[in-house]
Amino acid sequence: MAQRIGITGGTGFLGRHLSRRLLSRGHRVVVFTRSPERARGGVPSEVRLEGWDPVDTPMPPARLDPLDAVVNLAGESLAGFLTPAKQRRARTSRIASTRHLIEGWRQAADPPRVLLSSSAVGFYGDTGDETVTESSPSGTGFLADLCRDWEAAAAPAAPGSRLVTLRTGLPLHPGGGLLGVLLPFFRWGAGPVFGHGNQWMPWIHLEDWLDLVCFALDHEEVTGPLNLTAPAPVRNRELAGALGRALGRPVFLRAPAFLLRATFPKADDLLLSSQRVLPRKAEAAGFRFRFPELPAALADLLD
Repeated sequence: MAQRIGITGGTGFLGRHLSRRLLSRGHRVVVFTRSPERARGGVPSEVRLEGWDPVDTPMPPARLDPLDAVVNLAGESLAGFLTPAKQRRARTSRIASTRHLIEGWRQAADPPRVLLSSSAVGFYGDTGDETVTESSPSGTGFLADLCRDWEAAAAPAAPGSRLVTLRTGLPLHPGGGLLGVLLPFFRWGAGPVFGHGNQWMPWIHLEDWLDLVCFALDHEEVTGPLNLTAPAPVRNRELAGALGRALGRPVFLRAPAFLLRATFPKADDLLLSSQRVLPRKAEAAGFRFRFPELPAALADLLD
């Protein structure tokens, strides 16, 4: 059944791909963006663009009334150097925008039935070798604090609306995210292992991420936190080795932990933390992954 679906953050890497997927399923898509004029070239022509500054302005309730669902992806990218200024922008762009969305949501005469609000597996902090599921507690550190506050901002959605918190892992696609950053180095034969390389990395093929978001939209029984990760997380050294084999390049470099900490603020959160996250709720609801194992995922992505 076709739905009217709004997307905040729809001009970002994940948002652009999600717009195309929803359109291919027959849905009507509205993307909320600061500058509809600048955004037009980056989204499909069938997408309706509406202006909204999520950091400074509450969502006008009348914009939400016509929608069946909203996917809240607004937030500045965490790629690059996490300077103190960027950390502040990361928090503001996620938490303030979500609060402003919920403010409009609670005032809407007929709010959407479903809110999928973005978060990340950073919610769990560094969990070492421990298996992590949706029932695991929040951890400590910059990302854990950010995700916990981000999720709390979405919690007061209007009564009667179904809320799903999308705890996304590391989406893999050559056009962005972790793989987009690593590919040039590995193609040059300079792909490194981060630190000792034993940290678990909760990856997911972009196609499975898109399928799982659509699954959450369609299935009323899916509520609360939802891990968007593949069922077979790998250690960092395994990811590096698999990527090197897929590209036919050796992997012999190691980026020592002390060097990463000196070079990248919050390296412990972004590059060295270990999260063995499993998508228990998705599997229990009957979701089937196209790419549950990393070698097949990389073969598809790098074909």
